[in-house]
Amino acid sequence: MTFIVTSEFEIGQVASPNLPLAPIDYDSRYQEQLNNVLRLYFNRLDAILEQLKIGSGSIDGSGVQFPYGAFQDSTDQTAASTTVAYPVTFNTTDFSNGVTMVSGSRITVATAGLWNLQFSIQLTNNTNATQDVDIWFRVNGTNVTASNSRFGLAPRKSAGDPYYVIAALNYFISLNAADYVEIMWRTTDTGVSIEHYPVSASPTRPAVPSAIVTMSFVSALP
Repeated sequence: MTFIVTSEFEIGQVASPNLPLAPIDYDSRYQEQLNNVLRLYFNRLDAILEQLKIGSGSIDGSGVQFPYGAFQDSTDQTAASTTVAYPVTFNTTDFSNGVTMVSGSRITVATAGLWNLQFSIQLTNNTNATQDVDIWFRVNGTNVTASNSRFGLAPRKSAGDPYYVIAALNYFISLNAADYVEIMWRTTDTGVSIEHYPVSASPTRPAVPSAIVTMSFVSALP
């Protein structure tokens, strides 16, 4: 049986033991040899189950660690042109285990496999017209086929009171070790931005990040 690789160690393979052939007549030396083979096998199984923490009546799997990353941004992000694609950027690492943020926008993985990418982006429309925003993915600088989503934004409610909407999506993506993913965006008007909001009062409310992204390891590739 094959077990999972964690961030600190690899839980190896345990094969069924080759048991010695039994003699016709009872032989205490054979019995002792058989007991030793089985004892070694079960000791290895016990050690693995302890690492996985699925023994002793606990089946929570807390000993298994999969690669993951969670990042957010606390700045406003704007577009200077409607004909240019911009990467969504992140300035804060919340959690990281085998996933790192490089150059502010490149979500970089250390392990090959199938990954689940999820994002939440705070879009704001300050114009008096309906606008659209396209959001898609690039891997190592190349657009991912059929990965685009289009989000429609209503006109602002009044001067100083823009229209807000959260663009959110999760997406499975196949990556090799050291690959990076970027979230790209473009807008139909430069009056649309990715905006953050500080802590608010009455009642006290947390700050609103302009963008949040998480990466979770799903499975090794076949």
